[in-house]
Amino acid sequence: MAINTILVTGANGQLGWELGQLVSAYSQFEFVLLDRSSLDLSEPEKMEAIITSIQPFCVINTAAYTAVDKAESEHELALKINATAVVMLAKICKQHQIHFITYSTDYVFDGQATHPYPTNHKIDPVNFYGVSKAKGEEGAIAENEQSIIIRTSWVFSSHGNNFVKTMLRLMKERPQLNIVADQVGRPTYAKDLATATMLMVVALNTGKKIQGIYHYANEGIISWYDFALQIKQNAGLTCVLNPITTDQFPTPAKRPSYSVLDTQQIEKDLDTPIRNWKDALSECQNKLAS
Repeated sequence: MAINTILVTGANGQLGWELGQLVSAYSQFEFVLLDRSSLDLSEPEKMEAIITSIQPFCVINTAAYTAVDKAESEHELALKINATAVVMLAKICKQHQIHFITYSTDYVFDGQATHPYPTNHKIDPVNFYGVSKAKGEEGAIAENEQSIIIRTSWVFSSHGNNFVKTMLRLMKERPQLNIVADQVGRPTYAKDLATATMLMVVALNTGKKIQGIYHYANEGIISWYDFALQIKQNAGLTCVLNPITTDQFPTPAKRPSYSVLDTQQIEKDLDTPIRNWKDALSECQNKLAS
C-alpha cells in the first residue's frame, strides 16, 4: 500500500474537481484522480482490479448518480451506482485495509423535522434518489464498519451543473423567475466540503480514529428563494424573483420541505468551524466572474 496515495473517484464532478484543485495545497499526498472513463461505478465488477493496482491508503468516492428526478424512473441504474458500487467499494477497502470516504444526502430524511437533523436521526427517504443513497450508506457500514459517510446538501461550485450556475444563466435570459420558497436547507460549497474532507484524510493519516456518519454544509438556514436572491444581488442582476410554493412547481421526485443538517460532529472531530454560506457563495461567484 502506498501510504500517501489518495484515490478519488468522480474526478470531473463538482466535489471531485474541487478535490483536484487542492493537490498542490496537500503536496504530502499523491492524488490519483479518476473520472468515469477510468472508473465507472455502473461497472462495479471492474473496481477491485483498479484499486489494487493503485494501492491507495484512502479511497474518496465522490462519484454518484445525482439525477434526482430521473431516479424515479431509473431505479436500477441509481441503485447500481449509489448502492451496489458503494457497498463494493467499502468491502474492497476493508479487505485491503484502505480508508474509505463516501458521500450521501439530506434526501435520506423525511423532510418533516423542525430542528436540524443529527447524524443518528432515523432515515426515511422522500424520493428514490434518497432511497438509493440510504441503501449505499447502510450497506457500506454493514460491509465495513470503518466506512466514513459524509451527508451533504444543496451542493454548488464554480465547476459542473448546479443551482448557482443555473440561476445566473436564467436570470440573464429571462425578465422574471419563480423560485420555491417553502423548502429549507443549508447550501454547501463543494470547495469547503473538499477542504473538510482533506482535513479528515490528514487526521486519518496521523492515526486518528474517524468513522461513521457525518454531516457537512455551510452555516446558515435558507430557502431556495433566499439562495436565488443572494445570487442575484451578488451578480447585480435585475431579473424579478417571485416566491412560490412547492405545489406550484411539481417535479417527478418529491423534495423535503426541511432538510437542515446538524454539522456539530464534524466541526468537533476536525476542530474546524464552518463558514457562512454567503461568504462561500461570494467566493464562488467571484471565481465564475473572473
